[in-house]
Amino acid sequence: MSDYVKIVVVGDKSIAPEVLEEAARGLNVGGEKIIKKLWWGSHIRSEMQQQLLKVEVNGPEAEPYAEGLLEEIVDADYLLSHLGTIPREVIEKAEKLKLIGACRGGMEMVDVKAAAEKGIKVMHVIRNAEAASDFAVGLMFAEARNIARSHAAVMHGSWRKEYVNSGYTTSMREMTAGIVGLGHIGKLTAQKLLGIGMKVCGYDPYVSQEALELAGLHEVNMISLEELFERADIVSLHMRVTPETEGMIDKTLLSRMKKTAYLINTSRAKVLNKEDFVGVLEKRQIGGAALDVFWDEPLSLEDPLLKLDNITMTSHMAGNVVDALPKSPFLLVRTINQYLETGKSDMLVN
Repeated sequence: MSDYVKIVVVGDKSIAPEVLEEAARGLNVGGEKIIKKLWWGSHIRSEMQQQLLKVEVNGPEAEPYAEGLLEEIVDADYLLSHLGTIPREVIEKAEKLKLIGACRGGMEMVDVKAAAEKGIKVMHVIRNAEAASDFAVGLMFAEARNIARSHAAVMHGSWRKEYVNSGYTTSMREMTAGIVGLGHIGKLTAQKLLGIGMKVCGYDPYVSQEALELAGLHEVNMISLEELFERADIVSLHMRVTPETEGMIDKTLLSRMKKTAYLINTSRAKVLNKEDFVGVLEKRQIGGAALDVFWDEPLSLEDPLLKLDNITMTSHMAGNVVDALPKSPFLLVRTINQYLETGKSDMLVN
C-alpha cells in the first residue's frame, strides 16, 4: 500500500470544495490523505443551475469539467463530487481510481458506463429521499383533491366547487397506488402510502419481492409494468434516466390507465414521452397528472402543458429542504465507509 491516498473533491456554488474536503477526511481508506480541491461551474447560482439543467438533459459532455481535473485524476484514488461533470475523457485518464462518489441522487453528470469499463465503482446518495417522497405524496393529494386548483380559484375571487374530476373524486384510502421504481425514494413513498391505508403495487426489474419484504414492505405487491398501469388509480414514477428508461412511459402504457387515474412524476421528465403524455391529458384519457420535473426548465409561456386544466405543476422543488444539501457530503462518506467495510451497498450504480 502506498504511503498516501489521494482524494480529489469537486465542489460548486451549492456545496463548496471546503465542505467536501472536510467530509473526505472521514473516509476510512488508510494511509495519509492528500486532498485536492477543485471547483465546477459558474459562481453565479442562476447560471450554475442552467449548466446543471443542460447536464441533466444531455449528460456529462454537455458542460466543461472542473479546471485541473484532467491532471489531478491521473493518480487519484477517490473522486468525490456534487454537480461537477465527470465524462469519459476524465475517467480514461485515471490510472489508480477506485471509486467515484456523488452526493446527490441524479447521476447524469457521470459517465457511469465508462467507469464500469475501467472497473471503477460509482456510488451516490439520495440526500433528499424523505423530502422527495413527502412531496410525491403531496402532489397526489393536490391533484386528486384539487387543492392547488381550488387555491388558485380562491386567490382570484372564485369560490369554485366543480372540477374536471368531480365525478370520480374519492378518498385516498380507497385508491390503489402503483410505484414505478422501488429505489430508496420509491420505497419511502410506498411506506407512506401504506400508512395512509392505500393498497400499493410496484414494478422494478432490479428489486425482488423478497427484497421488499426484507425492507418491511410486505404489503407491496410486485407486478408487471403493464398490469400496474391498468390496476393503479395513481401511478407514481421514481426512475433514473437511462437508455432503457428514456421515453419508456409512452402512449402504449398511458393508454392502459383508467380514465380516472392520475400520473405523478417527481423523478426525471425524460422518462415520459412528452407528446404522448400531453396527448392523453388533452383528450382526457386519464384523470389528471402532477409534475415536479420538466423537459425544459423554466417552462416557456408557449408550452402546451400550460393550456391544460387537469394537471398540477411545481417548479422542481421536491427535494428542497434546508438540511439535505449541507449534510450530503457527510452522508456520502458514511455510505462509502459502510461499503468499504461490508463490500455491499444499494447505493452502487454500476
